[in-house]
Amino acid sequence: MLGILNKVFDSNKREIKKLEKLADQIETLGPEMEKLTDDEIRGKTEDFKQRYQNGEDLDSMLVEAFAVVREAAKRVLGLYPYRVQLMGGVSLHGGNISEMKTGEGKTLTATMPVYLNAITGKGVHVITVNEYLASRDAEEMGRLYNFLGLTVGLNLNSLSKDEKREAYAADITYGTNNEFGFDYLRDNMVLYKEQMVQRPLYFAVIDEVDSILIDEARTPLIISGQAQKSTQLYMQANAVVRTLKKEEDYTYDEKTKGVLLTDEGMNKIERAFNIDNLFDISHVTLNHHINQALKAHVSMHRDVDYVVQDGEIVIVDSFTGRLMKGRRYSDGLHQSIEAKEGLDIQNESMTMASITFQNYFRMYEKLSGMTGTAKTEEEEFRNIYNMYVVVIPTNKPIVRDDRADLIYASMEGKFRAVVEDIKERNEKGQPVLVGTVAVETSELISKLLTKRGVRHNVLNAKNHGREADIILEAGQKGAVTIATNMAGRGTDIKLGEGVLELGGLAVIGTERHESRRIDNQLRGRSGRQGDPGVTQFYLSMEDELMRRFGSDNMKNMMTKLGMDDSQPIQSKMVSRAVESAQKRVEGNNFDARKQLLQYDDVLRQQREIIYKQRFDVLDSDNLREIVESMMKSVIERQVQLYTQDEEEENWNLQGLVDYVKGTLLDEDEITVEQLKGKDPEEMMDLIFGAVKNRYDEKEEQMSSEQMREFEKVILLRAVDSKWIDHIDAMDQLRQGIHLRAYGQTDPLREYQHEGFAMFENMVMAIEEDAAKYIMKAEIRNNLERQEVAKGQAVNPKEDGEKAKKKQPVRKEESVGRNEPCPCGSGKKYKNCHGSIS
Repeated sequence: MLGILNKVFDSNKREIKKLEKLADQIETLGPEMEKLTDDEIRGKTEDFKQRYQNGEDLDSMLVEAFAVVREAAKRVLGLYPYRVQLMGGVSLHGGNISEMKTGEGKTLTATMPVYLNAITGKGVHVITVNEYLASRDAEEMGRLYNFLGLTVGLNLNSLSKDEKREAYAADITYGTNNEFGFDYLRDNMVLYKEQMVQRPLYFAVIDEVDSILIDEARTPLIISGQAQKSTQLYMQANAVVRTLKKEEDYTYDEKTKGVLLTDEGMNKIERAFNIDNLFDISHVTLNHHINQALKAHVSMHRDVDYVVQDGEIVIVDSFTGRLMKGRRYSDGLHQSIEAKEGLDIQNESMTMASITFQNYFRMYEKLSGMTGTAKTEEEEFRNIYNMYVVVIPTNKPIVRDDRADLIYASMEGKFRAVVEDIKERNEKGQPVLVGTVAVETSELISKLLTKRGVRHNVLNAKNHGREADIILEAGQKGAVTIATNMAGRGTDIKLGEGVLELGGLAVIGTERHESRRIDNQLRGRSGRQGDPGVTQFYLSMEDELMRRFGSDNMKNMMTKLGMDDSQPIQSKMVSRAVESAQKRVEGNNFDARKQLLQYDDVLRQQREIIYKQRFDVLDSDNLREIVESMMKSVIERQVQLYTQDEEEENWNLQGLVDYVKGTLLDEDEITVEQLKGKDPEEMMDLIFGAVKNRYDEKEEQMSSEQMREFEKVILLRAVDSKWIDHIDAMDQLRQGIHLRAYGQTDPLREYQHEGFAMFENMVMAIEEDAAKYIMKAEIRNNLERQEVAKGQAVNPKEDGEKAKKKQPVRKEESVGRNEPCPCGSGKKYKNCHGSIS
């Protein structure tokens, strides 16, 4: 074990040595750069661009380019990057993660690799966790880039398409992970190539990389449309589940959060709905609703997993404590919680486009990131993103006092001790930051402090609007701040006057988070840039993490020793046990994210094929070749279908003629007599020849330009409608596939196999639709490309903003199902274009 650890640390040491050598070279150029005028510094940018165009690679320009940015930062921002910041910047340029502690100046560190990569002209994306930080950094660092002759764009949720296109066209673009991901999805739903906003993805620097690539990796970005489903069943399921009793009617496993009906529970439900067997195939929907209602009542807790605000259920992010407005639980769970809380039940949505952050960010040519805490998740970064974590030394040694955990028998005893500690420190004037895991804990401590007359600020999901102000005050003398885990990520807590003498900022953790990284982030709020500080975690045997992972023995031991709530254990052994529990949870979470990625990889391959073909349709001037190959495929499949019998007299030639007549040609253009005596190959040639002739006639009836646009309208319509149906079907398959495990089959293998078959069927359906409508529909003068559905982005938006609705490009006219189709085919709308919708 020690050998492995030594190897890990040695690899980091080796990397640091390399970085130090480059940092030495950059520092050596300092005096030379100092002598240059502002114009000469600016001129370096053009010089680098020219050298890049002439074939010189970025690595050979790194030392000089970094030295240029360093000097420019001194002149423009009054900041001169430290040696450790140069090292962090080199590591970022290499496509790695630079782990730099809080207060070490990550924002300035990123400017050097961002500048170097921006001289390629391909566009560099700087990605932050919220729009406040994106705007702040774009403005502050933008001054530096503008001085050096580069352009800076800011990609906000509120921008129009034209404004976004302009932001992406800049050399450097700031924005949030959500917005970059949604723009990618929206770009692959546009009707005209000119409406796309992003350029090909080149290089991204992700700030708080662990938050984005790990904490949010299980949250796919989804653009959805409304699916019309009855809300009545949610109400009925809720009413019945409300009457069920724990242990008697259902069992609940706290570790897995799994809820299962007992036989008695099933009997009650069957009686309530007047059915014989809940697991009959005809009751699949009811069964699903009952299960979701159970989950809503038993494993989802108000003010922990969600809050009720303005008559809506708003999810609370378990990692940051932020409200995730605009995001909904999927698979009907959100509606079940709405029924539980007696709120209006909103329609379920239908997925139109989706991507995980994992797959979005893996599309960049080069990816890098910064955070204060990443080493504990290095395996995941390496396996999934091929990024190494390089631990950059601090500029000044850390002198913070990290104390061993104090463990109490009960929660009550723990909170009493926490409040006592806060009060004592507050009386001295030492600022205190109290970290909590859940919203309800922060409110409980707030009440206890109010009783003891301690003035304090609460920073949680319910009032994060004042986040920046509260964090600014948190380091002042006598300040007490209670914060959920977000604790103002990206904003430094600066110490007020006289605080150093009092021991710096005291951080008190009221519970261990299931991820060590989140605990380390909380500790890291104190002791920045060599400041003093102290951190202390208070635990109890009743904490969720302790309950879930075997604290019974420990609790019994405390009882046997006759220890009451005023006597904590301060034991390294217990702290190690807690850490091993955290490692187990982290391992489980990693497995869950890896599994999600394996499932999304199935869809990723399909998404890349469809998006590429869709772009080819938008980009191409003439689609006739593509359309003809589609028609050929359709004809080949149908001929094989109707001539599959070995005996020629059993071939269904009339069926083939009927199909061709109904789909591709007019009556009597192909007859049974013409097909008799021919082998399948000759039949294909005959039919395809007739189709091409008909195609030529069609093209003669109008201008070539009109025909080309007609092909695009039909193809886009066919691809979009079938793809949206396919994504939704894949979504449904994904949600039910785990049941296959009961049949001793691997759900992932089944999903891959069935997903591939479904994709092939979709491609065939696209070909058939395109062939049918191009050959059968009449071409009108007023052709319009149309969206097949209106989409809306659904995902937690930063700072609780509502997901912004995708702007419709054109509004479709409503046509009655039995009215003549407006395409002019002479058929009823429901039998013609109405069948595509």
